[in-house]
Amino acid sequence: MITPSRPDDSRSDQPTPPTTRRLFLQGAAAATAGMFTVVPRHVLGGPGRTAPSEKITVAMIGTGGQGHINLYNFLGFEQVQVVAVCDVNRESGGYISWNWGNGKKQSTCGREPARRMVDEHYAKQSPGGSYTGCRAYADYRELLDKEDVDAVAVSTPDHTHAVITMAALKKRKHVYCEKPLTWSVREARLIAEEARRAGVATQLGNHGQASEEDRVVREMIADGAIGDVHEVQVAIGARFWEYPELQGRPTDTPPVPDGLDWDLWLGPAPQRPYHPLYHPWTWRNWWDFGTGQLGDLGCHKLSTVFRALNLKHPVSVEASSTKMFGDVYPLGVIARYEFAARGSMPPVKLNWYDGGLLPPLPEGVTPRRRGYETIYHGDKGTIYGHRIVPESKMKAYGRPPRTLQRSPGHYHEFVSACRGGPAPGANFVDHAGVVTETCLLGNVALRSGLKLTWDGPACKVTSDESANKLLHRDYRAGWSL
Repeated sequence: MITPSRPDDSRSDQPTPPTTRRLFLQGAAAATAGMFTVVPRHVLGGPGRTAPSEKITVAMIGTGGQGHINLYNFLGFEQVQVVAVCDVNRESGGYISWNWGNGKKQSTCGREPARRMVDEHYAKQSPGGSYTGCRAYADYRELLDKEDVDAVAVSTPDHTHAVITMAALKKRKHVYCEKPLTWSVREARLIAEEARRAGVATQLGNHGQASEEDRVVREMIADGAIGDVHEVQVAIGARFWEYPELQGRPTDTPPVPDGLDWDLWLGPAPQRPYHPLYHPWTWRNWWDFGTGQLGDLGCHKLSTVFRALNLKHPVSVEASSTKMFGDVYPLGVIARYEFAARGSMPPVKLNWYDGGLLPPLPEGVTPRRRGYETIYHGDKGTIYGHRIVPESKMKAYGRPPRTLQRSPGHYHEFVSACRGGPAPGANFVDHAGVVTETCLLGNVALRSGLKLTWDGPACKVTSDESANKLLHRDYRAGWSL
């Protein structure tokens, strides 16, 4: 099983581990045959406790590495009851732990380890010491038909995010989805539109949007600490997942492992034979399944930039890379976006670097401080990460006025919204949809080899009609949004 790691925000919504969390049914004799029964709030003995009938019921769809981490975190909320899990894989090893302290430790994941994790967690909180209430499914469609849950958390590979999320939204379920929101630009637009119609709580899994650093950068820019921002450089290191020497698809066809439904794993993607180079970890390398670092980590890194500079749709984008092979994301990519003026804010250029490619260091930053910090260039100064450079200017400036409300934590935002609270910071309608679109548009420019002009409201490339074909793809027969 995956060893849980602390998410990026690691703030007040981060629960204590399931083995030590306070028993939310302590003092209530409410178990029959190992199952919780619904009892009135007053039976639970004390103010502030959540009756089982008032809990947000959640189903976890996708229980690989990140799915297990999300499951661990949702189990830590007293207001949440995880009732079902779903994964196309019954149980197997080969998943990489997301606890980076473990390095490349191989872990066991799938729907059965997740189901056991849920049952063991709630058993420790049951007066009877047992619980067998979590149901496990291979097909998300069967889960959504049979389980009348309040919310779902989608942690599958990129290429199935849209079909699962759309199905949940059409049933008016709250949705937490891992980044990127979708595999294609068009999917991102359609999901955001459906989320608006559904009126449910939504949250993308880009934890940094809830951080203190996010607030400080936005407050400094709003305060005019570096004047009008005219250019931003965003960099990320070499990919954190394995990248074998790939120049095309493997030609051998090993048997599908027992317990894996390969057809369901493919979902809407084009048919191809199973191979361990696709599942369970390195699917991120392949265009048919993943979106590369720009799609995956762009949603993390660009979130603060979009909010600090009030960005929406770019007006143009172009991209270049290290050597490209048709089926795989290249080792390193540079994408350049241009955004028009927004109110009193001037036009701005946004440059993305991945695979270890780096922009020039700003003046005042020594090579030993070199990292993958976002750089904001203003007409009165530069922010490197969340500090003005050089350090003497940061000390002279001090701290910006505290004008933005702090987040209680990324997961907490979603749980609160499911219970009627404010919309989460990375909701699909106002933020996650357009950020995902922009990241994936960079992939469209890369694959087209062209500088593209973009009509954001119309969701259309205006400079080259053929590039519009890359905004989406035909699904396999039997799959649709």
